[in-house]
Amino acid sequence: MNIIEVNHLHKKYKAITAVEDVSLVVGQKEIFGFLGPNGAGKSTTIKMLATLVSPTAGTALIGGFDIVKQPNQVRQTIGLVFQETTLDERLTASENLFFHGMLYNVGRQTLSRRMGEVLEMVDLGDRKNDLVKTFSGGMKRRLEIARGLLHYPGVLFLDEPTVGLDPQTRNRIWTFIHQLRQRENITIFMTTHYMDEAEHCDRIAIIDHGRIVTLDTPENLKKMVGGDIITLSVTDRERVKSHIIEKFGLPVKESGQHLQVEVPGGETFIPTLAVDLGERLRSISMHRPTLDDVFLKLTGKAIREESAGAWSGMRVHMRGRR
Repeated sequence: MNIIEVNHLHKKYKAITAVEDVSLVVGQKEIFGFLGPNGAGKSTTIKMLATLVSPTAGTALIGGFDIVKQPNQVRQTIGLVFQETTLDERLTASENLFFHGMLYNVGRQTLSRRMGEVLEMVDLGDRKNDLVKTFSGGMKRRLEIARGLLHYPGVLFLDEPTVGLDPQTRNRIWTFIHQLRQRENITIFMTTHYMDEAEHCDRIAIIDHGRIVTLDTPENLKKMVGGDIITLSVTDRERVKSHIIEKFGLPVKESGQHLQVEVPGGETFIPTLAVDLGERLRSISMHRPTLDDVFLKLTGKAIREESAGAWSGMRVHMRGRR
C-alpha cells in the first residue's frame, strides 16, 4: 500500500525552478530517501508535501489526502522535523511537547500519556523538566523527532535529520529511527546529502537541479556503476598490465603509478591475482562502488563539489534554460 503518491510536482520561484516534474510513490513503513546536494530541491519537495509551500503544478496525496485540496487532513497525517531547530529553548522538553500537542488538538489525558511515551522512546524521559537550552545538539534533534511523533503521524518527514551532529550521535539517531519504523508502523521520508546515511534507506531517489535522476534501492543503484575496483602497486607496471590482460581477459586502467582492474566479486579475485603476480605485487586494495560513485556517474560531479556551490549552480542552470 502506498501512503505517498506524487505526480509531476513542480515548484517555480519567478525565473528559478526549484522542483521540476517529480513523481514517486512511497509504501507504508518504508524508509525513503531523497539524496542530493544542498539546493537540489529536496527541502522544497518536503515543504510542498507538508503543505508549507504550494506547488506550481502537479498533485500529491499523503495518506489519501490531497496536499492542496485537503491541507488540514494532510497535516494531521504527518510529522515534520526541520533541518533547523524549531524548539523553544526557554521552555522545558515537556513544555515544548505540550504546546505542540495542543496545536494538534490532542486531548489532555491522551497528551500526557503520549508525552511520556515519546520522551522515553527517544531516551529523554529523565530530562523532561530540563530547559532545552541545556541540551546537546543530539538531544535537541531527538526531542524534535519526539515532537514530530506526538500525534502519531502516518508519515514522518525528516529534513537532514543529523546535519551538524557528530558521527556517534548520528549513529544513535539512526538506531532509533530503525526501531521507530518497526515499533510504530510509521513511514519515514527523509532528505540527506550524507552518502553513508542514505544507505539506511529502503529506496533512494537521487535528485539534481530539481529533477529525479534515478530511483531504486541502494544496492541496485550501486550495481549501475560496475564491479569492484582493485588497485595494484606493482614492479614493471607495463609488463604486469599486459600479463593481466592476456591471462584474465580484463581491461586494465592506469591511475597515476597504480593499475586498476574492475571485476565482480573482487574479494574472491584478489587471492588469485596476488598468487599469480607473486613478488611483482607491492600492494593491493579493493574499492566497492558507493553512492558517491553513483552520484558521480549520473551527474558528472561528486556530491561534495555540488554541495559547495549548489545555489550558484542552480542559478547558472536556470539561466541556461530561459
